Amino acid sequence: MRRDFIRFLALGIGLASAVATAPLLAQTYPAKPVRIVVPFAAGGPADVYGRFMAQRLQDALGQSFVVDNRPGAGSVIGTDTVAKSAPDGYTLLLMSNAHTVNESLIPNKPFQLMRDFVAIAPLNYSDLVLVAHPALPASTLQALLRDAKARPGKLNYASSGPGTPYHMAGELFKSMAGVYLVHIPYRGSSGARTDVIGGQVDVMFDAVTTMSEQVKAGKVKALATTGRQRSEVLPDVPTLNEAGVPGYEATIWLGLMAPRGTPRAVVDQLNGAISKIVGQPEIRQLWGKQGAVPLVMTPEAFDKYARDDIAKWAGVIKSANIKVD
Repeated sequence: MRRDFIRFLALGIGLASAVATAPLLAQTYPAKPVRIVVPFAAGGPADVYGRFMAQRLQDALGQSFVVDNRPGAGSVIGTDTVAKSAPDGYTLLLMSNAHTVNESLIPNKPFQLMRDFVAIAPLNYSDLVLVAHPALPASTLQALLRDAKARPGKLNYASSGPGTPYHMAGELFKSMAGVYLVHIPYRGSSGARTDVIGGQVDVMFDAVTTMSEQVKAGKVKALATTGRQRSEVLPDVPTLNEAGVPGYEATIWLGLMAPRGTPRAVVDQLNGAISKIVGQPEIRQLWGKQGAVPLVMTPEAFDKYARDDIAKWAGVIKSANIKVD
């Protein structure tokens, strides 16, 4: 009887300690600088928004948030660094839908996104825009679709390389629209963009934030944007969904994750801080001018969002038989 009582008492103390630790952890975190690993090169959208969020989180939580760029191998190197880090909330991953694509594109990488990470919160998404050289006869999406169906394989589209968001947007377009365009991969966006503007390639999907100025200058013509709603940057340009490809959506989105096992109290605290930051009207206005739309979700909703995106691109990769070297 005495032994059972001692065991019961110990269990009770353990439960009480666990319950007391969660709010205490939330109150004391962060107690030291937090590292946000960006597995992409400095200067790109992920880096820019990662640094923006680091500064805002520092202001909100009173501790340094430092961006650490670890590019390489299509984001695998930096992401693996975070996967192997202590799950204590002091090493975070700035991720994008490049990660959800890589789940199918690079199956033999040393981590699995939804197994080795826990979702914290999304940041924003940005639309792409389908552009064509001004000399291309098609000036609307419907005209492009008619031309592509009448001359399968005669039109082509550029991308910044296999598996990139621009390539995946093109393959999704081909699949959903029932057309065949030849993929012309480049090593980076600048070469692809230059050749579309120069007329060497017919069309491409590009970030609306980057290509909108070229559209306004008349160097390319915008046929459609890729989001659910029209872009604030190009409000006169229809979406693919409304212009002839029902249900089409392909965006570039960003979010934060942490190593699996990170305390729920830390995840909730970060989610609350991030949601409050991106939900501010001035942030929505600022990002809107850049072509980005804030996203606010619970950790559970963001987890589902990422899993759904993995499934979406897995289907595209399989049907198009996309492989990377």
